[in-house]
Amino acid sequence: MSAQQELVLHEVPFSHPCLAVSAALGRLGREYESVMLVSGRHAEEVEGIYGEGRRTVPGLLVDGEPVHGTAAIFARLDELHPEAGLYPEASAERIRAAEIGIAEDLQMSARVLVFGALHFRPESMATFAGAGQLDPAGVDFAIKTMRATWRYLEISAERVHTTLQELPAQLDAVDALIEAGAAGGEQPTAADFQLGSSLRLLAQIGDVRPLLKGRPAAAIATAWFDRGSGDVPAGAYPPGWVP
Repeated sequence: MSAQQELVLHEVPFSHPCLAVSAALGRLGREYESVMLVSGRHAEEVEGIYGEGRRTVPGLLVDGEPVHGTAAIFARLDELHPEAGLYPEASAERIRAAEIGIAEDLQMSARVLVFGALHFRPESMATFAGAGQLDPAGVDFAIKTMRATWRYLEISAERVHTTLQELPAQLDAVDALIEAGAAGGEQPTAADFQLGSSLRLLAQIGDVRPLLKGRPAAAIATAWFDRGSGDVPAGAYPPGWVP
C-alpha cells in the first residue's frame, strides 16, 4: 500500500535536515519527487503549501497530505514503513526525546558553525558544491552571501564562539545515545539519519574534525551518507575559539 503513495519532498540545496529525509527515503527504497526551492526565497512558498508559520524545510507531501518538519516526517515514514525500525520499541522513547533535544540542538549548531567558518574562509564556499576554492570575484560573492546569511540566521561572532563551547557536550549526548542503542546499529533508526546529517556537515569543518575524532558519533556521520565535498580548512576560527 505505501509503495503506491505519491511522495513529494520540498527542500533547499545543501540542507542537512533535507539530507536526513532524502537518505531515509532512499534507504526505504521509496521513489519520490524532489522539489528544490531557492534558498533564502523559499519561506513564503513553503508556508503556502504547509500552512501559516511553517516556513522551513523539509516538507513532505504524502498523496497531497502536508507533513512539515523533520521529526513529523520521520514519524509519518514510520507509519508507512513500521517494519523499517526507525523507532525500535526498545529505544523509541529515547529517540523521540532526542528529536526535540539533541537532534534539534545539533542541527542548529551545524548550521551556525559551518556558516561561521565560511564567514572567515569564504573562498571555501564552493567546495560544498564540489568545486574548488573560489577566485577573487567568487570570494566577493561569497562574502556578500555570508553577510546576508548571518543576518538571516541571526549569527554573530559571539554566537559562533558560544556554539563551539557547547559542541563537546552535544557530542557527548550523541555518544550516550549510541551507547544506549538508539543509534549506531546495523539498521539505522530515525536518530541515525537526523543526527548523522548534522555530524556529516560538522565533519567538513577542519577546526571541528578533531572534536569528532575517536568518538562513536564520528561513525554515524558517514554510516548512511557520503562524506561530502565541503572543506573549510583548519584555522578558520580565531585562535582559542575551539575548545
